[in-house]
Amino acid sequence: MHLRFLAALASLVLCAAAVRAADNTLTAAEKSAGWTLLFDGRTLDGWRPYAGKPVGGWEVKDGTLHAIAKVKGVDLITDKKFTDFEFSWEWKLPAAGNNGVKYFVTEARTKSPGHEYQMLDDVGHPDGKIGTHRQTGAFYDVLPPAADKPSKPIGEWNASRIIVKGSRVEHWLNGKNVLTYELGSEAVKAGLAKSKFSKEPGFGDKIDGHIMLTYHQDDCWYRNLKIRELK
Repeated sequence: MHLRFLAALASLVLCAAAVRAADNTLTAAEKSAGWTLLFDGRTLDGWRPYAGKPVGGWEVKDGTLHAIAKVKGVDLITDKKFTDFEFSWEWKLPAAGNNGVKYFVTEARTKSPGHEYQMLDDVGHPDGKIGTHRQTGAFYDVLPPAADKPSKPIGEWNASRIIVKGSRVEHWLNGKNVLTYELGSEAVKAGLAKSKFSKEPGFGDKIDGHIMLTYHQDDCWYRNLKIRELK
Protein backbone atom coordinates (compact mmCIF):
# COMPACT_ATOMS: atom_id res chain seq x y z
CA MET A 1 0.00 0.00 0.00
CA HIS A 2 2.80 2.38 0.92
CA LEU A 3 4.60 1.76 -2.37
CA ARG A 4 1.40 2.19 -4.36
CA PHE A 5 0.76 5.52 -2.58
CA LEU A 6 4.28 6.75 -3.41
CA ALA A 7 3.87 5.69 -7.03
CA ALA A 8 0.55 7.55 -7.27
CA LEU A 9 2.07 10.63 -5.69
CA ALA A 10 4.99 10.55 -8.12
CA SER A 11 2.52 10.28 -10.98
CA LEU A 12 0.63 13.34 -9.74
CA VAL A 13 3.88 15.32 -9.51
CA LEU A 14 4.77 14.37 -13.07
CA CYS A 15 1.31 15.35 -14.29
CA ALA A 16 1.60 18.74 -12.55
CA ALA A 17 4.97 19.29 -14.20
CA ALA A 18 3.44 18.41 -17.57
CA VAL A 19 0.66 20.99 -17.03
CA ARG A 20 3.21 23.71 -16.25
CA ALA A 21 5.24 22.74 -19.32
CA ALA A 22 2.09 23.26 -21.40
CA ASP A 23 1.80 26.99 -20.61
CA ASN A 24 1.27 29.16 -23.68
CA THR A 25 0.19 26.23 -25.83
CA LEU A 26 -3.14 24.92 -27.07
CA THR A 27 -4.53 21.47 -26.48
CA ALA A 28 -6.01 19.49 -29.35
CA ALA A 29 -9.46 20.15 -27.90
CA GLU A 30 -8.83 23.92 -27.80
CA LYS A 31 -7.61 23.94 -31.40
CA SER A 32 -10.70 22.01 -32.44
CA ALA A 33 -12.89 24.54 -30.60
CA GLY A 34 -11.35 27.43 -32.54
CA TRP A 35 -8.93 28.86 -29.97
CA THR A 36 -5.77 30.66 -31.08
CA LEU A 37 -2.82 31.78 -28.99
CA LEU A 38 -2.20 35.48 -28.42
CA PHE A 39 1.14 34.87 -26.67
CA ASP A 40 3.63 32.14 -27.56
CA GLY A 41 5.74 32.56 -24.39
CA ARG A 42 8.75 33.77 -26.37
CA THR A 43 7.87 36.85 -28.43
CA LEU A 44 5.44 39.76 -28.74
CA ASP A 45 4.16 38.47 -32.06
CA GLY A 46 0.54 39.54 -32.52
CA TRP A 47 0.89 42.65 -30.36
CA ARG A 48 1.96 46.23 -31.01
CA PRO A 49 2.15 49.51 -29.09
CA TYR A 50 -1.06 51.54 -28.92
CA ALA A 51 -1.36 54.63 -31.13
CA GLY A 52 2.04 54.17 -32.78
CA LYS A 53 4.06 54.86 -29.64
CA PRO A 54 7.59 53.44 -29.21
CA VAL A 55 7.80 50.01 -27.58
CA GLY A 56 8.71 50.11 -23.90
CA GLY A 57 7.86 48.73 -20.48
CA TRP A 58 7.43 45.05 -21.41
CA GLU A 59 9.62 41.98 -21.44
CA VAL A 60 9.14 38.31 -22.20
CA LYS A 61 10.73 36.29 -19.42
CA ASP A 62 10.34 32.72 -18.17
CA GLY A 63 7.29 32.14 -20.34
CA THR A 64 5.47 35.25 -19.09
CA LEU A 65 4.73 38.66 -20.54
CA HIS A 66 5.88 41.07 -17.84
CA ALA A 67 4.91 44.72 -17.45
CA ILE A 68 7.98 46.31 -15.87
CA ALA A 69 7.22 48.74 -13.05
CA LYS A 70 8.16 52.40 -13.02
CA VAL A 71 9.59 52.78 -16.51
CA LYS A 72 8.43 54.56 -19.66
CA GLY A 73 5.91 51.92 -20.68
CA VAL A 74 3.15 51.81 -23.27
CA ASP A 75 -0.16 49.99 -23.65
CA LEU A 76 -0.10 47.00 -25.99
CA ILE A 77 -2.91 46.07 -28.37
CA THR A 78 -3.57 43.07 -30.57
CA ASP A 79 -2.79 43.39 -34.25
CA LYS A 80 -6.26 42.03 -35.00
CA LYS A 81 -9.68 43.42 -34.10
CA PHE A 82 -12.45 41.31 -32.60
CA THR A 83 -16.24 41.64 -32.39
CA ASP A 84 -17.77 38.55 -30.74
CA PHE A 85 -15.17 36.57 -28.86
CA GLU A 86 -14.05 34.67 -25.78
CA PHE A 87 -10.69 35.84 -24.42
CA SER A 88 -8.94 34.10 -21.55
CA TRP A 89 -5.69 34.84 -19.74
CA GLU A 90 -3.81 34.29 -16.48
CA TRP A 91 -2.29 37.11 -14.48
CA LYS A 92 -0.73 38.04 -11.16
CA LEU A 93 0.11 41.28 -9.39
CA PRO A 94 2.40 42.32 -6.54
CA ALA A 95 1.12 44.03 -3.40
CA ALA A 96 -0.67 47.31 -4.23
CA GLY A 97 -0.56 46.41 -7.93
CA ASN A 98 -2.89 47.73 -10.64
CA ASN A 99 -3.46 46.67 -14.22
CA GLY A 100 -6.27 45.86 -16.61
CA VAL A 101 -7.37 44.38 -19.90
CA LYS A 102 -9.40 46.57 -22.24
CA TYR A 103 -11.66 45.55 -25.11
CA PHE A 104 -13.69 47.38 -27.78
CA VAL A 105 -10.46 49.36 -28.11
CA THR A 106 -10.13 52.03 -30.78
CA GLU A 107 -7.17 54.26 -31.60
CA ALA A 108 -9.60 57.04 -32.49
CA ARG A 109 -10.36 57.69 -28.80
CA THR A 110 -6.95 57.84 -27.14
CA LYS A 111 -8.08 59.17 -23.76
CA SER A 112 -10.60 56.38 -23.10
CA PRO A 113 -9.88 53.67 -25.65
CA GLY A 114 -12.20 50.91 -24.39
CA HIS A 115 -13.98 49.01 -21.63
CA GLU A 116 -11.65 47.70 -18.92
CA TYR A 117 -11.66 44.44 -16.99
CA GLN A 118 -10.02 45.69 -13.80
CA MET A 119 -7.12 43.77 -12.17
CA LEU A 120 -6.18 45.17 -8.76
CA ASP A 121 -4.96 44.54 -5.25
CA ASP A 122 -8.37 45.50 -3.89
CA VAL A 123 -7.07 45.99 -0.35
CA GLY A 124 -3.63 47.48 -0.97
CA HIS A 125 -4.27 49.85 -3.88
CA PRO A 126 -6.01 53.23 -3.31
CA ASP A 127 -8.46 52.59 -6.17
CA GLY A 128 -9.86 49.63 -4.26
CA LYS A 129 -10.99 51.94 -1.48
CA ILE A 130 -13.00 54.15 -3.85
CA GLY A 131 -15.53 51.42 -4.45
CA THR A 132 -16.19 47.95 -5.82
CA HIS A 133 -16.71 49.43 -9.29
CA ARG A 134 -12.92 49.87 -9.39
CA GLN A 135 -11.96 46.47 -8.00
CA THR A 136 -10.87 43.25 -9.66
CA GLY A 137 -13.42 41.88 -12.12
CA ALA A 138 -15.28 45.19 -12.50
CA PHE A 139 -16.19 46.95 -15.71
CA TYR A 140 -13.84 49.65 -14.48
CA ASP A 141 -15.58 52.69 -12.98
CA VAL A 142 -18.95 51.58 -14.41
CA LEU A 143 -20.21 48.28 -12.92
CA PRO A 144 -18.98 46.26 -9.91
CA PRO A 145 -18.32 42.50 -9.86
CA ALA A 146 -20.10 40.00 -7.61
CA ALA A 147 -19.32 40.40 -3.92
CA ASP A 148 -18.41 36.71 -3.63
CA LYS A 149 -15.87 36.70 -6.46
CA PRO A 150 -13.14 34.05 -5.94
CA SER A 151 -9.96 36.16 -5.91
CA LYS A 152 -6.58 34.52 -5.31
CA PRO A 153 -4.12 35.97 -2.78
CA ILE A 154 -1.79 38.65 -4.11
CA GLY A 155 1.22 37.09 -5.82
CA GLU A 156 -0.72 34.03 -7.00
CA TRP A 157 -2.00 33.43 -10.52
CA ASN A 158 -5.60 34.31 -11.35
CA ALA A 159 -7.50 33.05 -14.40
CA SER A 160 -9.80 35.55 -16.13
CA ARG A 161 -12.11 35.51 -19.09
CA ILE A 162 -14.12 38.02 -21.12
CA ILE A 163 -16.99 36.77 -23.30
CA VAL A 164 -18.73 39.05 -25.79
CA LYS A 165 -21.69 37.74 -27.79
CA GLY A 166 -24.05 40.23 -29.36
CA SER A 167 -24.94 42.82 -26.71
CA ARG A 168 -24.08 40.50 -23.79
CA VAL A 169 -20.72 40.82 -22.00
CA GLU A 170 -19.44 38.53 -19.24
CA HIS A 171 -16.46 38.91 -16.90
CA TRP A 172 -15.16 35.68 -15.33
CA LEU A 173 -12.66 35.21 -12.50
CA ASN A 174 -11.18 31.87 -11.47
CA GLY A 175 -14.01 29.87 -12.98
CA LYS A 176 -16.90 32.07 -11.79
CA ASN A 177 -19.00 34.54 -13.76
CA VAL A 178 -18.58 37.67 -11.63
CA LEU A 179 -20.29 40.24 -13.89
CA THR A 180 -22.77 40.10 -16.77
CA TYR A 181 -24.10 43.19 -18.50
CA GLU A 182 -26.05 44.14 -21.62
CA LEU A 183 -24.66 46.88 -23.81
CA GLY A 184 -27.13 49.76 -23.99
CA SER A 185 -29.03 48.60 -20.89
CA GLU A 186 -30.32 50.99 -18.25
CA ALA A 187 -27.75 49.62 -15.77
CA VAL A 188 -24.89 50.39 -18.15
CA LYS A 189 -26.28 53.83 -19.00
CA ALA A 190 -26.58 54.67 -15.29
CA GLY A 191 -23.06 53.43 -14.56
CA LEU A 192 -21.61 55.38 -17.46
CA ALA A 193 -23.41 58.56 -16.39
CA LYS A 194 -21.67 58.43 -12.99
CA SER A 195 -18.27 57.40 -14.38
CA LYS A 196 -15.25 59.30 -15.65
CA PHE A 197 -16.37 58.30 -19.17
CA SER A 198 -19.67 60.17 -19.09
CA LYS A 199 -18.52 62.81 -21.56
CA GLU A 200 -16.60 60.47 -23.89
CA PRO A 201 -18.49 60.20 -27.22
CA GLY A 202 -19.03 56.59 -28.22
CA PHE A 203 -17.74 55.06 -25.01
CA GLY A 204 -20.01 52.19 -24.04
CA ASP A 205 -20.82 51.26 -27.63
CA LYS A 206 -19.92 47.89 -29.08
CA ILE A 207 -17.32 48.18 -31.82
CA ASP A 208 -15.01 45.94 -33.81
CA GLY A 209 -11.95 46.59 -31.63
CA HIS A 210 -8.58 45.52 -30.33
CA ILE A 211 -7.73 43.82 -27.03
CA MET A 212 -5.40 45.94 -24.88
CA LEU A 213 -2.97 45.11 -22.08
CA THR A 214 -2.66 48.34 -20.12
CA TYR A 215 0.52 49.74 -18.65
CA HIS A 216 -0.09 51.25 -15.20
CA GLN A 217 3.45 51.70 -13.80
CA ASP A 218 3.14 48.51 -11.71
CA ASP A 219 4.55 45.04 -12.25
CA CYS A 220 2.10 42.61 -13.80
CA TRP A 221 2.66 39.16 -15.26
CA TYR A 222 0.60 37.48 -17.99
CA ARG A 223 0.57 34.00 -19.49
CA ASN A 224 -1.77 31.72 -21.45
CA LEU A 225 -3.43 34.51 -23.42
CA LYS A 226 -5.79 32.92 -25.93
CA ILE A 227 -8.90 33.84 -27.87
CA ARG A 228 -11.61 32.34 -30.03
CA GLU A 229 -14.02 34.23 -32.22
CA LEU A 230 -17.71 33.45 -31.71
CA LYS A 231 -20.13 33.18 -34.60
